[in-house]
Amino acid sequence: MSSPMPTRDFLDPDVLARLRGLPLFARKVMLGSVSGRHRSPHRGSSVEFAEYRKYVAGDDLRRLDWRAYGRTDRFFVKEFEADTNLRMVMVVDTSGSMGFGSTGLSKLDYAKRMAATLSYLAMEQGDAVGLACVAHRVLNQLPARRNPAHLSSLFDCLANARAEGETELIAVLHELAETVAPHALVILFSDLFVQPELLQPCFEHLRFRKHDVSVFHLLDPEEIAFDFERPTRFVDMENENTVFAEPSEIADAYQAAFREYLEQTRQLMLRAAVDYHRVGLDQSYEQVLSDFLVGRTQGRRGG
Repeated sequence: MSSPMPTRDFLDPDVLARLRGLPLFARKVMLGSVSGRHRSPHRGSSVEFAEYRKYVAGDDLRRLDWRAYGRTDRFFVKEFEADTNLRMVMVVDTSGSMGFGSTGLSKLDYAKRMAATLSYLAMEQGDAVGLACVAHRVLNQLPARRNPAHLSSLFDCLANARAEGETELIAVLHELAETVAPHALVILFSDLFVQPELLQPCFEHLRFRKHDVSVFHLLDPEEIAFDFERPTRFVDMENENTVFAEPSEIADAYQAAFREYLEQTRQLMLRAAVDYHRVGLDQSYEQVLSDFLVGRTQGRRGG
């Protein structure tokens, strides 16, 4: 499928052109509606061998493995993994904290660029794309579809998204685990401002529903470095609570707590088999996406 190059402030035609040669692969079997490049749980006759099973009356005799018969004196049928198209659902956190940014882009601006670019690339290779903008609830949700008109609606939804309100990411992820049809690629863009231990049941729920889950954990350089030099009033962008502090007095405790938070998050992602990417807003989103796509291609070849 070839779509016209869209014009949106979160889409860079040059970036799209450079990334178009990198395919988007799923790590798990997918359930789509048309033939494509992704593995399906349904058996077919593609060139990739899956397994043997015993012959039963009515099976296609052309799929009998005569070598296996010669070794075992039993009839076995070769099964192959049928290819299908991908259903990708992007979950964009639009809670108030996503409005923060010290690099010229807010976390939400960065998420929009990544989500829009992946949507375009997936649609280009014939895959279905959906979107959920979430904060205290699922604010806007578009089911995964694969036509160009749907892509325009998805971009409209991203363009209208605003960073506001509190996050209820735990409840939202549990809801999406049930409402998104199984065997989808679910990609979350968020700053994950929740207790790490509360996230694990959400990702286990998504995995139970056979979803392939990726997370882009968006962090601002100021959150990481915490190199403020003057007394500062810190404002919670979700509930507007404020704390006035002398940075030099709390910097060590902050950085220790932040390192612990990052390590706990990394560990839970490993346990939950999540494709996890920690991203600083000072990184090139093009490079982040290129690494993501190449990594999935290599993982597919390696698996």
